Amino acid sequence: MATQPSRELELFPNPQPERDYTIRISIPEFTCLCPKTGQPDFATLLLEYIPDQQCVELKSLKMYVWSFRDEGAFHEAVTNEILDDLVSATAPRFMRLSAIFNVRGGIDTTVIAEHRAQGWQPPMEVKLP
Repeated sequence: MATQPSRELELFPNPQPERDYTIRISIPEFTCLCPKTGQPDFATLLLEYIPDQQCVELKSLKMYVWSFRDEGAFHEAVTNEILDDLVSATAPRFMRLSAIFNVRGGIDTTVIAEHRAQGWQPPMEVKLP
């Protein structure tokens, strides 16, 4: 049983690298600290990505997210840092991270950051009746 957070993201080979498909991961217990007050900020992270050759292993993602618990970070900065780390590790075709922060002081914040691999184009959306 892991007792310490870790910034090491483990990967596994994409089982269907010839196909564009979407992986959606909801992380409802993200926490970090407000860099101004030191008070905790809570968020739900929604990760959506189209893998290329590698996928992120979920336990390592959980440990990675845990590593932010005692760090001060502005919402915009932490969202982009997490996206950058995941993109660097997995080199996806597409990745979107939405960080939906809980209300504090009457204000809620959602930060959405995206990455597209150079030259990758999304497939045409199929609209069913």
